Amino acid sequence: MNTICAISTPAGLGATAMIRISGSEAFSISNTLFSEKSGFAELEPNRAKFATIYNYGTEQPESSKREILDQVVVTKFAAPHSFTGEDVVEISCHGSIFIQQRIIELLIANGCRMAAPGEFTQRAFLNGKLDLPQAEAIADLIEAQSETAHHAAMKQLQGELSDKMAVLREELLQMASLLELELDFSEEEVEFADRTALLNLLAHIKGEVNRLLQSYKWGTMLKNGIPVAIVGEPNVGKSTLLNALLQRERAIVSDIPGTTRDTIEDTFVLNGTLFRFIDTAGIRESGDAIEQLGIERSLGTIRRAAVILWIFDARKTAQEVGTEISKTSSLFESDGKKLILIGNKTDLATDKSEEIGKAIYISAKKGENLDLLLNEIDRFVQENGIRDITLLTSERHQALLNGILASIERTENGLRQQLPTDLVAEDVRMALHDLGELTGKVTSDDILNNIFGKFCIGK
Repeated sequence: MNTICAISTPAGLGATAMIRISGSEAFSISNTLFSEKSGFAELEPNRAKFATIYNYGTEQPESSKREILDQVVVTKFAAPHSFTGEDVVEISCHGSIFIQQRIIELLIANGCRMAAPGEFTQRAFLNGKLDLPQAEAIADLIEAQSETAHHAAMKQLQGELSDKMAVLREELLQMASLLELELDFSEEEVEFADRTALLNLLAHIKGEVNRLLQSYKWGTMLKNGIPVAIVGEPNVGKSTLLNALLQRERAIVSDIPGTTRDTIEDTFVLNGTLFRFIDTAGIRESGDAIEQLGIERSLGTIRRAAVILWIFDARKTAQEVGTEISKTSSLFESDGKKLILIGNKTDLATDKSEEIGKAIYISAKKGENLDLLLNEIDRFVQENGIRDITLLTSERHQALLNGILASIERTENGLRQQLPTDLVAEDVRMALHDLGELTGKVTSDDILNNIFGKFCIGK
């Protein structure tokens, strides 16, 4: 492979910037940036050194004409003990855009080429430093917006998903070996694999695959924010609550019913987890076509939400609130949804106001009891154990695991129907192929380009 270079820090002006070089000529090309007195050539791997970069290319001028470009800290990493598994040089320079671009120009003039998006991580994968799920976890780690998302990405980067895939692969290989052995002795009609034992093994594998697939919804929620729908009738304080939770004026607040005609979204990190709060149009019968469209969107938001904050006026009776909720109760019944009843406007309620047992009573306008509401929202994460389970976050992983599941189910059916061993074995091979594609043991250039092309340049 040729030697590549790129700026690894975010584009633009900053205090410092990092330039990374990787490849067989990383040391020799980088050496052209420094004078002999800098000591770069003698610098031992895994050590950093303060050095001066001169503003010249391959043609070095007389010493008196040398122009200093920057004073930097440079570090060497010798293959295979580097991120990419190749010789790597990292240059920490000042964050001037001119300095960054000039160093890149000098490196290219002396034999480097500009790295493609994700090429450093791709080389780490190709050189066996990471498997594919670990490489993909790096992108999730960079994009993590909360502690919980960071935790999930780190678990995948440390190989938790890969370990589970390795166990599944061993179990499938064991099954494939027994079936292949039967094929070798097919003329003797010898059965090496106990069908009941194979079905039990398949049931175990199927259970593990299903658990991982079910975790995909949590994985995507953690990346994008767990959706929390703020719903209720018009003028009960939905927009006021959104503003109070975000601690800024995100939504327009008015005493006029039906002010919110569309959904308004914003994110908020609560105890390390990213939540996406969605203010919706008030749900009521309306002859206004635009408002009715907003109400339809509100109903769609309820269907997609993981947590539903149903707000009602604290002055209403339990019977009145029950009548409100019954209009859309069918949308709350899907598995995993959490419904939280919130009595708002306690500042206007009287001592005679009737309280509903499971409801949380607040004043969004005055910020009263919001801590009780936030604790109840956070309990959703605790109840589902989201922080403790292995999570799928990649659509690619989900698609391949669905393929593996389909192959396992065909294998199960084949064994039960006593189909010929060669047909059953083919389904096991297909499951192993998809598993290999997931971990990167089976790859193509198109797959790798699609995965690493989504990375930023320099990573």
